Amino acid sequence: MSIGKIIDGKAFAAGLRERIAQAVPTFVEQAGRKPGLAVVLVGEDPASSVYVRSKGKMTVAVGMDSFEFKRPATIGQDDLLDLIDELNQDDRVDGILVQLPLPDHIDEAAVIAAIDPAKDVDGFHVVNAGRLATGQEALVPCTPMGCIMLLKDELGDLSGKEAVVIGRSNIVGKPMAQLLLAENATVTIAHSRTHDLASVVHRADIVVAAVGRPEMVKGEWIKPGATVIDVGINRVPDDEDTGKSRIVGDVATAEALAHVGAITPVPGGVGPMTIAVLLRNTLVAAHARAGLTKPDGL
Repeated sequence: MSIGKIIDGKAFAAGLRERIAQAVPTFVEQAGRKPGLAVVLVGEDPASSVYVRSKGKMTVAVGMDSFEFKRPATIGQDDLLDLIDELNQDDRVDGILVQLPLPDHIDEAAVIAAIDPAKDVDGFHVVNAGRLATGQEALVPCTPMGCIMLLKDELGDLSGKEAVVIGRSNIVGKPMAQLLLAENATVTIAHSRTHDLASVVHRADIVVAAVGRPEMVKGEWIKPGATVIDVGINRVPDDEDTGKSRIVGDVATAEALAHVGAITPVPGGVGPMTIAVLLRNTLVAAHARAGLTKPDGL
């Protein structure tokens, strides 16, 4: 029995960061400044804090400026919106990222809407969502953009491929479908309420699982030779005695390996791509704001 290929997201992300680092000095020469990414962290959520630190380090590592703004969980919505307005006006800042989730008393939609679409490197603003949906140049959410890069690297031309996206979130599912449509794939969006999900998945050449349910997609659902992108990050118990847990995706990878042509692992697949694409989006935004053409290969 042949075993499917494991797609190395870490290696691809490292290559993307290297291409970004090579492009930054040319931008600095042309624009007279470094590209800049501002990250806003509200509260003390440990996972978010680690993630923000990692983003900051990688931003600096590719030669960009990193600006971090930490605010207490008690910050008022108006004060947070004032900070975003300041960053919108700040010429050093090309990308603004507000780390989600935000405290309950703050309206996330209002905060996202306040970000200048030209600096919306998360790609969540309705203007960027609309541009993507209508086939215009847009800043695209980082995770689906990372997925499409991995797919094109693995398969080349996606034209005519049958793709099934499981999940319909604004952050992954919907933009993923738009990106696949732009590559001329035939796209079905499925979700937890899809009737006979197994048969829908089984006809797909490309499966993108982004539903947030541990190992929901079973190995036998997958068409032989299909390429599977597993976006899920789910923590499940590993050892009841010690209380230890492990991270699994939305796909039962061990089962799927006997069926797939290629699959992203969890962890080490899509995850590393997200920060790399955030840096890519910042560089693209910097070029657009400076009236420069974005570099090839990004």
